[in-house]
Amino acid sequence: MTILIEQPEFGTISSLSICFLYRMIFVFAVLVFDVVYSFALTVAQAENQNLEGETNELVLDGGFLMPKTVTDDAFVAPDINSFGKSFRDYNAESERQKSVEEFYRLQHINQTYDFVKKMRKEYGKLDKVEMSIWECCELLNEVVDDSDPDLDEPQIQHLLQSAEAIRKDYPDEDWLHLTALIHDLGKVLLLPSFGELPQWAVVGDTFPLGCAFDKANVHHKYFKDNPDYNNPAYSTKNGIYQEGCGLDNVMISWGHDDYMYLVAKENGSTLPSAGLFIIRYHSFYPLHKEGAYTHLMNEEDKENMKWLHVFNKYDLYSKSKVLVDVEKVKPYYLSLIEKYFPAKLRW
Repeated sequence: MTILIEQPEFGTISSLSICFLYRMIFVFAVLVFDVVYSFALTVAQAENQNLEGETNELVLDGGFLMPKTVTDDAFVAPDINSFGKSFRDYNAESERQKSVEEFYRLQHINQTYDFVKKMRKEYGKLDKVEMSIWECCELLNEVVDDSDPDLDEPQIQHLLQSAEAIRKDYPDEDWLHLTALIHDLGKVLLLPSFGELPQWAVVGDTFPLGCAFDKANVHHKYFKDNPDYNNPAYSTKNGIYQEGCGLDNVMISWGHDDYMYLVAKENGSTLPSAGLFIIRYHSFYPLHKEGAYTHLMNEEDKENMKWLHVFNKYDLYSKSKVLVDVEKVKPYYLSLIEKYFPAKLRW
């Protein structure tokens, strides 16, 4: 007797089973991913909190400490200047902007390679005055910078505003506090005892001579009337320089930056190289803000540039109508001056 057993339709059952199995695998995978992701996120947050509890700082390549987190009293850069305008806005319509543009017209016409060479030789003698750093700070009460579209207060207030803002965020870098205090002291060149140079020979953005004028310079159009503009030797990107030659070998337009650098260096200041670099190139905005002329930098310049970028935030954005109590902070800065400079300097 033969028994016949009816065979199921494997094709139909197999298709349904595979479809169901795929759905179950997909749901399971989503659940696993969600659990793993949540766990990883929790671990990462815990580790980050532990790190923040251990330190609030990180280290630059140059070995200097930078703040990692912002404290409640840290300096916060404002969005507008004391005139209610954007910082370094050279196109806004106002009477002050017109005077600033006229300043740059004169500067771009008169700052030539030969002029800078002459100024370096004359003021490199340091035979004008003998006085202390703080005495020079007090002289700046008589100075207002016509090239600055962001402030019309006496310069000593700008120095202290910059220094105090940096001091809040970098309490352990006392050399940087002092650098901020003295970075504009070269503006005494505007005073009679220092030759009473015109504003265009003392303040404003600086730029290299001896090579082509980059379009990153503000009010670039006025360079066309500069005697160096049509000099073939100065008309190329490198001009008379070699790529990577180092800014120390480049002739930069004359002004308070280069003068104060000469004073600090020749009087034996013990400020670190980054401090001297900030003093000498803090007005070189085409370089540190626009990225022009970087082909002339060497490796030491690139390292020091990191600190100039740090400093620039406080130099530019700390300008305010809220004045610093000079007598209150004076003892602290006198102690720094004594640490990094001789009692009297030749100017």
